Amino acid sequence: MTSKSLKGANDSAGRAGDRVFSGATLFAGCLILLVLFAVAVFLLWQALPTFGAPGEDITGGRGFLSYILPLVVGTVIAAFIALVIATPVGLGVALFISHYAPRRLSQGLGYLVDLLAAIPSVVYGAWGMLVLAPALVGPYNWLAENAGWIPLFAGPASQTGKTMLTAGIVLSVMVLPIITSLSREIFLQTPKLHEEAALAMGATRWEMIRMAVFPFARPGIISAVMLGLGRALGETMAVALVLSSGGLIASLIRPGNQTIAAEIALNFPEAYGLRLSELIAAGLVLFLITLAVNMIARWIIARHKEFSGAN
Repeated sequence: MTSKSLKGANDSAGRAGDRVFSGATLFAGCLILLVLFAVAVFLLWQALPTFGAPGEDITGGRGFLSYILPLVVGTVIAAFIALVIATPVGLGVALFISHYAPRRLSQGLGYLVDLLAAIPSVVYGAWGMLVLAPALVGPYNWLAENAGWIPLFAGPASQTGKTMLTAGIVLSVMVLPIITSLSREIFLQTPKLHEEAALAMGATRWEMIRMAVFPFARPGIISAVMLGLGRALGETMAVALVLSSGGLIASLIRPGNQTIAAEIALNFPEAYGLRLSELIAAGLVLFLITLAVNMIARWIIARHKEFSGAN
């Protein structure tokens, strides 16, 4: 067989492999969309009895909106606290690992961050309930006495430490490995020519990071933060262990508040009838919130996709 025929056979095999791979990826993408659609239809179908039931039959006796609104607010507050704490810390740790730490130290820190991501959520919840919450009782009392004029720190402070602020801190520790790991990988992918050019022009290391690394990594940072937000929105056991159940309270240091995921996890095993439909309707609301967050994230990333860092 001549070299020309061998080359033709290899090209045909390569094209066949491309077609198989393209078909497999198309099938996987369609399957994901089908599964998401099926989940949405299932949640909507199971939640219909709640939407048609009289308001006095819903938990709380004032309709589904009055029932779900405190849970939505609690979910958003807990996720917001987690992101406010975890985002700057995660970006700082990622920058230290990628651009400041010695090679041996950066490798060890990278392994440690990855290990944090593998810890089960119930372990974080137990740590928050047994260690963090009692340790925060004193600071909460101090905040109530000295900053109680701020509605977020109005007293009386919880004497168990099981508050929305404690839940937000635990969630921030849980999402920290996600933000750190993804940001670190994005920072390491910054073109070396851009970094070296900035340093050659007399920029300090921080100026080089600000001018070369951050613009290149901006879409990746947004993606990392949104993934962390998704983890915070859907977390169940950690929040259920740390947070005391109760109605909507403006203060972050008083007992009360609840999230949608924790509400479902705590009540689903014993639920039946209309109560079960209520919890599924709450899951539908959480599904829509997560979908909206991801759509907003994709829109933000699309605005910055023109800058690739390689042009």
